[in-house]
Amino acid sequence: MLLLGLLLVLGCAVLVMLLFIYLTSETYAKVIRFKEEQFYLDPKTAEKQRFPSIEDESTILLSVIVPAYNEEKRLPVMLEECLDYLEKKLNSDPSCTFEVLIVDDGSNDKTTEVGLSYSKKYGCDKVRVLTLSTNRGKGGAVRLGMLSARGKQLLFADADGATTFEDISKLQNNLKELVKDQPMDKALGLVCGSRAHLEKEAIASRSFFRTVLMKGFHLLVWLFAARSVRDTQCGFKLLTRPTARLCFPNLHIERWAFDVELIYIAEYMNIPTGEVSVRWMEIEGSKIVPVWSWLQMGRDLILMWLRYSTGAWKVNMRSQTSKVK
Repeated sequence: MLLLGLLLVLGCAVLVMLLFIYLTSETYAKVIRFKEEQFYLDPKTAEKQRFPSIEDESTILLSVIVPAYNEEKRLPVMLEECLDYLEKKLNSDPSCTFEVLIVDDGSNDKTTEVGLSYSKKYGCDKVRVLTLSTNRGKGGAVRLGMLSARGKQLLFADADGATTFEDISKLQNNLKELVKDQPMDKALGLVCGSRAHLEKEAIASRSFFRTVLMKGFHLLVWLFAARSVRDTQCGFKLLTRPTARLCFPNLHIERWAFDVELIYIAEYMNIPTGEVSVRWMEIEGSKIVPVWSWLQMGRDLILMWLRYSTGAWKVNMRSQTSKVK
């Protein structure tokens, strides 16, 4: 009798929790963008220009979105490698037009100034800086960068330069296979850079406790979110413009677990998805706090699954525009 009572209380508690989650969740994601975030600065003329919209037609081949929070020290190394590679590609093939869009996620250091120095050196047609009024989290920064980009192909890459940038060619080749003979600016496709092949090496260098947490997080991802990609957290993902147009306005999660929701949405929409091994190295200065960040991501994953499962969150199959404040 006591056991039955406890089960009844537990069941009621679960129902109350689910009801609370359902009633307090926004059904469709809302993209908030402040008025000043609609513009970028041209350091050569000191004039502000309006960013384009993801709803516009593409005007270049590749947009590289670099989310950056307090990255004044690590950002230059990444940009030097990235721009050197892209400039060489452009010189050998004039069709390989590009832009690098640095998204300063509310930093309190000189990240914006560092980005603007490259904008001045290469010109605003190649390097632009989007400075966010408030910190959104990595997912929020990537999303606003994507919604301001001009490329047929859009890549987001971490500011630490942990991934060898020239490996983008592997992702581009895989993306071409996914879209087959369709025009790149009309097709759907997402390719994820992957460090799964380095997992044994990573386990060897981690403590037993951190390895358990990592394995636990991967299990949660497989159970509750994404099964088509082994490494959801590698910050090196390439997608077509229509894919960005559909997926990023639908993101509810703005912090570390946004990658998982992105893949979840892609799977829900039956968007062709690929995974390609890339070269990667550990760079000092990571913003991820061991243990705490993984626990936070695990919580977000379970809540995401509950919200989508109960219909508290839904995917809008049509592209959306952001709300300007």
